[in-house]
Amino acid sequence: MSAETTHGQAAHEMNAPDIEVNVRDLFGLDIDMRVPAFSTGSAYVPAIDPDYQFDHDTTLAILAGFAHNRRVMVQGYHGTGKSTHIEQVAARLNWPCMRVNLDSHVSRIDLVGKDAIVLKDGKQVTEFKEGILPWALQNPVALVFDEYDAGRADVMFVIQRVLEVDGKLTLLDTSRVITPHKHFRLFATANTVGLGDTTGLYHGTQQINQGQMDRWNIVTTLNYLPAQAEANIVLSKIPAWDTEEGRKKIAQMVSVADLTRRGFIGGELSIVMSPRTVISWAQNAEIFNDLAFAFRVSFLNKCDETERTIVAEYYQRCLGEDLTDASAALALKAVEK
Repeated sequence: MSAETTHGQAAHEMNAPDIEVNVRDLFGLDIDMRVPAFSTGSAYVPAIDPDYQFDHDTTLAILAGFAHNRRVMVQGYHGTGKSTHIEQVAARLNWPCMRVNLDSHVSRIDLVGKDAIVLKDGKQVTEFKEGILPWALQNPVALVFDEYDAGRADVMFVIQRVLEVDGKLTLLDTSRVITPHKHFRLFATANTVGLGDTTGLYHGTQQINQGQMDRWNIVTTLNYLPAQAEANIVLSKIPAWDTEEGRKKIAQMVSVADLTRRGFIGGELSIVMSPRTVISWAQNAEIFNDLAFAFRVSFLNKCDETERTIVAEYYQRCLGEDLTDASAALALKAVEK
């Protein structure tokens, strides 16, 4: 059985992967590679999205992380699906996976643990409660650090200790040394490659020292999906739109999303439409039967007021109608009925 810690239950009923899977069969990659996997899942294994589109290079890098215990960092623009990509690989391997977002509020205490008052034999006593990192280290878990380049200095020093493949974690509070589980895996996602915010797109990102970057064995870049691949994903979620008119509508929506991404990269916008947002837009359009209104509540209202004119222009350029005119036309049609 897997080690249980004061953090909670074991990540998996098995202590190690019990099967090997063929990468060509499971992921459709043209490569002779076998990866260890679990034959059954657990509560910590992400759910499989059957319509997920895997990027070849990113998938290969992540699989190398699982198969050969490589430390893998996935870099890319906001909304490319970096964390989801790792989760979907883990899901198909039945490998427990945990995500920790390293925003400015996550401290060393959150990762390592802290003293807590607990009730034992009717008395209040102080006991050290381990954080997510010690728990993950002792289990066959893929730990994903999201927004890695936004982590605080005290957090980064803790992570640096476990970046080595055999990196042990010393809990100073309990004078205990934790040796990583043989099947513990470590991943990270980042908007930059450790150089800080050189583009002005990602305020709050930090420069990562070279010594720490060198400890990441593999760094891969994930870009936005090709337009047709993204359109196919949206269509898989809204099968009722599998008509000539529906496919045309989805292609126009993906074009709007693409313009927001170009605007973000070019510094015109501070927010982008991710594939998830496009799907949400389509689903809301089904609910409201109004593409323009659905666009407003799915994306436009999330934008800064000074940027909404630009976004409305993107809509007009791709859909061929003004946002206001589109809603007015639909309202008139409803009155006529």
